[in-house]
Amino acid sequence: MNSNAIYVSLDIGTSNVKIIIGEMVNKSLNVIGVGNVKSEGLKKGAIIDIDKTVQSIKRAKEQAERMIDMEINQVIVGIPAQNISLIDCHGVVAVSSENREITDEDVYRVIDAAQVISIPPDREIINIIRKQFIVDTQDEINDPRGMIGVRLEMEGSLVIGPRTFLLNILRCVEKAGLEIVDIVLQPLATGEVALSSDEKYLGSALIEIGGGSTTVTVFEDGFIKGTAMLPIGGDQITKDISIVLRTSTEDAEAVKIKYGQALYDLASEDETFTVQIIGSNEKQEYNQQFLAEIIEARLVELLELVAYEIQKMGIEELPGGFVLTGGTASMQGLPELAQAIFQNRVRVAIPDYIGVREPQYTTAVGIIKYAYENARLQGKETETAVVPVEQKERKTAKPQAKVNNNNNKEPQQDGKFSKMKKFLGSFFE
Repeated sequence: MNSNAIYVSLDIGTSNVKIIIGEMVNKSLNVIGVGNVKSEGLKKGAIIDIDKTVQSIKRAKEQAERMIDMEINQVIVGIPAQNISLIDCHGVVAVSSENREITDEDVYRVIDAAQVISIPPDREIINIIRKQFIVDTQDEINDPRGMIGVRLEMEGSLVIGPRTFLLNILRCVEKAGLEIVDIVLQPLATGEVALSSDEKYLGSALIEIGGGSTTVTVFEDGFIKGTAMLPIGGDQITKDISIVLRTSTEDAEAVKIKYGQALYDLASEDETFTVQIIGSNEKQEYNQQFLAEIIEARLVELLELVAYEIQKMGIEELPGGFVLTGGTASMQGLPELAQAIFQNRVRVAIPDYIGVREPQYTTAVGIIKYAYENARLQGKETETAVVPVEQKERKTAKPQAKVNNNNNKEPQQDGKFSKMKKFLGSFFE
């Protein structure tokens, strides 16, 4: 197994923490390890308990490690789209080589130059979206490396997020014993798997319905046009079921998963189930139609809020339609309900990889694919993300013999990542 081709993604959600270990072989992803545990310490997409969140990350890490009998030491972290803003950026550099051939170094420098921009002290750069490179007067270039020119430009957008929100997430990852090698805005990652190139260019809305929040992202002309997070998700549906059926949240969640139907008209009156009334030994029987009535009311509210957010972004038409993903997207009848609300084509995006063929894994898989494409464009080498258990034991026995992967090589980093490491280093000292 070539460790240089292994990526590990970390998706910290309100309901679940997911870790996926992926091996990239000839630009193709093979999922070789998965960790998925119930999340604690988060509410509506935000961290409310550092220690519980750290323990959740550790449990997911251990679960994934057991699948491949290796230790995870580096991860790529997905950052939710909470209070995210997009700022246009532009970088210009002179080609440095004597023969005027554009190299990896020139790409690093122009990306770094594009990030020299004044932002408020309470905000931080999360990602940079490259829209096009310009070599002298030739524009619309995706990869300028190997081309001949004197002047290299890059136009794109900076993804800016709350500084403290970002720090709390990264702090939890650090305390869980993991090294952060990159951070990725989750909608960027999700779009890498959920949307086709045509959908991105025509104009599509990507709706990720998680446990505690729903992320609405609009793609147009191949790039993100806007993104927003709503503090409502599958957990609110569970809470409604728990209240109406007077049962525990655990029983309500189990009933939702097994019998849940998003559209009342598609629910069966003959499909029945029993739940235990909370605080007593009494059980009550209900049918699927009664349950669907509860679920449909909450989902209609959610989808109408999604439509309002898209309207606020100034989007009038979406020729590419709507794409649903996230854990709640697996509910029966949701595409039909969404189609009735949006009056447009709706489909559910599911990762097509063995072991993760569920909507809840879309973001975690997307983080790997996005990070790989980003590293490939910049010519960066992947550091060791996992090590054999035997090597871990040797390191524990002889700390002085610990190998630093950067001693023999010094892979160059883009400006954002370099600044992020310095920023994190100064904060955590």
